[in-house]
Amino acid sequence: MMDSVKITIPSHPKYLSVVRALVSRMGELSEMSEASIDKVKLAVDEACSNVIKYAYKGDAGKRIAVEFRITQEGFEVTIEDSGIKANPELIEGRSLDEVKPGGLGIHLIKRAFDVLAFDERKKKGNRLRLIRYKRGDNED
Repeated sequence: MMDSVKITIPSHPKYLSVVRALVSRMGELSEMSEASIDKVKLAVDEACSNVIKYAYKGDAGKRIAVEFRITQEGFEVTIEDSGIKANPELIEGRSLDEVKPGGLGIHLIKRAFDVLAFDERKKKGNRLRLIRYKRGDNED
């Protein structure tokens, strides 16, 4: 079994609510717990926000493609843009000991997903693949 849905949204923050709604529904269809859905929703929202902020430098006239897949192994999200290429080696969250706003996105994403991988074969823009493996009923 592999179910997938792909949407393309404008790179404007107001469209992130559409992505969050789809994350919720796909999470339900993949039988994720409510707590897991909330983590995944926050992580995907953060990843898309980072595309807007860093890859597109706030340009609301660009596009973001988001694909959701439910597989035998778990739940996958692929986020694709045509913006400034990210350098995965430089992406890291700030120290959790620092009490200040910002810089927690990578921590949220890693907490929600088991795999975070940039497709280095993509020549222009970015393709981020996030995978969350199936867990037992009480695992999160």
